[in-house]
Amino acid sequence: MIKRLFDVFMSMLAITIVSPLLFLLAGAIWCTMGSPILFRQTRSGLHGKPFKIYKFRTMKNSVAKDGAQLSDAERLTDFGKFLRSTSLDELPELWCILRGDMSFVGPRPLLLEYLPLYNVEQSRRLMVRPGLTGWAQVKGRNSLQWHEKFKLDVWY
Repeated sequence: MIKRLFDVFMSMLAITIVSPLLFLLAGAIWCTMGSPILFRQTRSGLHGKPFKIYKFRTMKNSVAKDGAQLSDAERLTDFGKFLRSTSLDELPELWCILRGDMSFVGPRPLLLEYLPLYNVEQSRRLMVRPGLTGWAQVKGRNSLQWHEKFKLDVWY
């Protein structure tokens, strides 16, 4: 209960403080990539319940001449790389925290398609709200292998 109150208060405060930056980034995304400005995706939340996560878009919607979607590397823009490297693309997740789908700290929310792949121990990560940041991000982020991330998520 206390953690949830903290999340609500801090997300409202953070949204208020960073709102000029949110508008600036939204405008820059619109100018460099067009619309939509936000990337939406369904992820697994508390107890595996699906929810929509929102991030700033970092990739173009480009397709090849044959209509096939280009690879992520080909669609990722320079501005998108900047947003990802600074984690500014994650700022819209403050709304997910305010809504109650996420917390500031917890395991990062993964795609629903991974749920059937969890073993019993890994499923324990679903006992808490997913977070904007988590122990696995603090301990190594992308330098960790999947099994190491899951171990840190379950520890949390």
